[in-house]
Amino acid sequence: MASPTTIPPVIPPGSPRGPLLEQGDHLTREEFERRYDAIPGLKKAELIEGVVYMPSPVRLGHHGSPHIDLATWIGVYRASTPGVRAGDNTSVRLDPTNEPQPDALMLIEPACGGQARITADDYVEGGPELVAEVAASSVSIDLNLKFRVYRRCNVREYIVWRVTDQQIDWFVLRGPQYERLPPGPDGHYRSEVFPGLWLDVAALIRGDLATVLQVLQRGVASSEHAAFVARLQQAAGGNP
Repeated sequence: MASPTTIPPVIPPGSPRGPLLEQGDHLTREEFERRYDAIPGLKKAELIEGVVYMPSPVRLGHHGSPHIDLATWIGVYRASTPGVRAGDNTSVRLDPTNEPQPDALMLIEPACGGQARITADDYVEGGPELVAEVAASSVSIDLNLKFRVYRRCNVREYIVWRVTDQQIDWFVLRGPQYERLPPGPDGHYRSEVFPGLWLDVAALIRGDLATVLQVLQRGVASSEHAAFVARLQQAAGGNP
């Protein structure tokens, strides 16, 4: 008697073959990237301490609007500061078990003395000088697992916007520990790594982007910012 014929499953064109990327998978960074690339249209997945995290759909007020305001603030600073680069939702190869995709980042160009590098396949490798995340609250992964990973991987400044709590935490790496950046007498934060990157926290939280950018413009017009740009250009051999 002939053996029954096994009918192979029908795989729609364009579907990924092999194991899919799933929440909670324990993977190497190389396998994480392979599975990520095999899923067309996947927008965000992160590898944190060897475990895959895939965020829920994004709501406007809880993430979308804060994200675009934060990215605008960083983008305007970048436009005024030759020698730095910024990224939105950019995967970062921190180490063999961590590849987060922070909401925003900013780094000093490698040619200008920055600590991260851009690989031949266009990934950021190593800790950027600044990372920013939009989080729901203080119980989120951004203030727990990611906090420890970014600290260990030498991310020098780490900003977490806790939308539900209506708070923004700005941490500065001092030695092996993160310490909170103290605001100035006017209540504004001033970056220690990126001179001129000034932030009116209250304005950002209430969605007053115009005031946020006015304060930033005062920062990029400061003598500290001009000196920083000059140092970056000197490090790059005088090229803007």
